Amino acid sequence: MNKKLLSFIFYLIVVISCDTNTEDCCDQQIEQEVFEELGYDKPYEYGKIYYGRNKYVEFYPGSLPIILSAPHGGDMIPTEIPDRTYGTTVTDSNTKEITLAIKNAFLSKLGKTPYVVINNLKRTKIDANRDSIEGVQGNRFAKRAWEEYHHYIESSKNKIIQEFDYGLFLDMHGHGANPDGFYDLRTWLGYLLNKDELQLSDSELNTSNYQNKSSIKTLSFVSPENFIQVLRGKNSLGTLLDSLGYESVPSVSDPSTNGTFYYSGGYNTSAHGSAIIGNPISSIQLELPKPGIRENSVQWRDYSNALVIALEKYFKSHYGIDL
Repeated sequence: MNKKLLSFIFYLIVVISCDTNTEDCCDQQIEQEVFEELGYDKPYEYGKIYYGRNKYVEFYPGSLPIILSAPHGGDMIPTEIPDRTYGTTVTDSNTKEITLAIKNAFLSKLGKTPYVVINNLKRTKIDANRDSIEGVQGNRFAKRAWEEYHHYIESSKNKIIQEFDYGLFLDMHGHGANPDGFYDLRTWLGYLLNKDELQLSDSELNTSNYQNKSSIKTLSFVSPENFIQVLRGKNSLGTLLDSLGYESVPSVSDPSTNGTFYYSGGYNTSAHGSAIIGNPISSIQLELPKPGIRENSVQWRDYSNALVIALEKYFKSHYGIDL
């Protein structure tokens, strides 16, 4: 007997055995929902869209060695998930929209798309860029969404490794006016190196210690360029974006934030990148300022087109892959 039929029979038993007009009974019915096993919706086919339970998570299988993740752009606020009581709850506005715009820019320019994983729940309900303890805070429905989100990322990574050997995970975020008292209009690229470490000289930073700590450990080993060049040299992602009109840090022009506030990468950048253990997939956290990039659809389109151009050059320079 399959799991769906068992769940339905159990549901009928609960309904018959209690007074369905009471709130307690409704709560009991909801609590007894049996979830499908993760991966039940495989195989994931390019060109289709897959959704987690209640469409809290959406997944677009890709055909490129790139994964785009948008953990903080959702707006769904279901009553079955209570608000989180600790941790950051601010939405990164328009990051879902710009992530989809990047996917469409790849399709328009190359006829192919990255893998895309989007969290549709508001950050008050779930944080998909934290571990499950802080991210869901004990709610089973939030935990299911968190598990689905990371399952789709892991499935994408496995597929990319099978087809390309190596790939890149990009976690899409937005930053606002920071605690240092000004609005930094540069894109912050997070490699798991903090603002103080970025202030080190090239010779100090270009060591195995910092290379191993970084989220691009494997990429920098594969690249014909050394670690510091990959991080902030002429073919670094920051410098390529800078050349297209989008100031970024670290880059040749801005090797560090000069000690000002900066996000170096969160849970996703660490969990899905190549730091320490050297997974084939490397990762970068992109923190986009709102002015000039995230305010409207024209800006989303322009930035997306620039990012596609930058990533084409980036993959050719470091992976030897023609996207």
